[in-house]
Amino acid sequence: MKTALKAGIALAALVASAAFPAAAETLRVGDSFPVGHYIAENMTKFWMEEVKKESNGEIDFEYFPAEQLGKAKDLLALTQSGVMDIGYVGASYVSDKLPLSSVGEMPEAFTTSCQGTKAFWEIAKPGGAMDEAEFAPNGVRVLMVMVLPPYQVFTSNREITGLDSLKGLKIRSTGGAKELAAQLVGAVPIQIPAPDTRDALQRGTLDALLFPHSSILPYEVTPFLKHATQDVNFGSFVVTYVISQSKWDQLDEKTQKILAEVGEKATMHGCEVADRLDGEDKQKIADSGVKFVTLPEADQERLQEILGTVSQRWAEDLDKKGKPGTKILEAFRDAL
Repeated sequence: MKTALKAGIALAALVASAAFPAAAETLRVGDSFPVGHYIAENMTKFWMEEVKKESNGEIDFEYFPAEQLGKAKDLLALTQSGVMDIGYVGASYVSDKLPLSSVGEMPEAFTTSCQGTKAFWEIAKPGGAMDEAEFAPNGVRVLMVMVLPPYQVFTSNREITGLDSLKGLKIRSTGGAKELAAQLVGAVPIQIPAPDTRDALQRGTLDALLFPHSSILPYEVTPFLKHATQDVNFGSFVVTYVISQSKWDQLDEKTQKILAEVGEKATMHGCEVADRLDGEDKQKIADSGVKFVTLPEADQERLQEILGTVSQRWAEDLDKKGKPGTKILEAFRDAL
């Protein structure tokens, strides 16, 4: 009886393994987005599911969201060191390592996520100007990118009546373009990662946020906000997912091909969803009680003049530090 039982168990295990073959490659993916975040849902998870499908289950993933493997600012180093195989890197969080990548955050001539995303992808993908200048020297290659819809100012208490009402505000920025933009309108930029913004508003460390609409809801900050700008562009934010070159080189050619091709597909899918959600989430924020304000026409013109200097100042500053800021800015503009 025992022999027959053991044989039955062995047969069942054999059938199960045939029906559900073990993945030939399991990759560890980590990011800082909270569970349910639109980027994680519509780009990261979309990519993982499509890769599984294209590989017939031979490629699988262990996914660690919400800073489970490390803080947002540490994810590049954790990917380079092999703690994770594929990591989310927000360029502004590691501006000491990836200063050129902030070119996608400039208040340039794009008004949608897909316009910015497609241009940034052209220069960041392997062989592009950004890849050669920055990603490859850091030992990583880009698999997916997203440039978010233009950022707006959200204030906790101060009413927004015009551009001058932003003066003196302690405003959350992520460095680069948005830090320059905040300074030029008289605000005080403070670099705080998105996951820490709720606590910072609650404690009074921040008076305001520079955020896109669709990042307001997942970080649950609407209870601390009362006013917001609309129809202006204070810059954007660049999301990338990278894999270390050393890990890439360990993968077989078929796996590399699937990861790369599906990465481009997920990049385009993600920005399309981001553009659709931008308007929907703005309405949800307004319904929660946040008042959106259109700046007076004269202030809008003044803001355009102010922000028009940001990109060139950013590029020239990098040029002085021996980085090809102007070259990368021109490449991004050409891609746009």
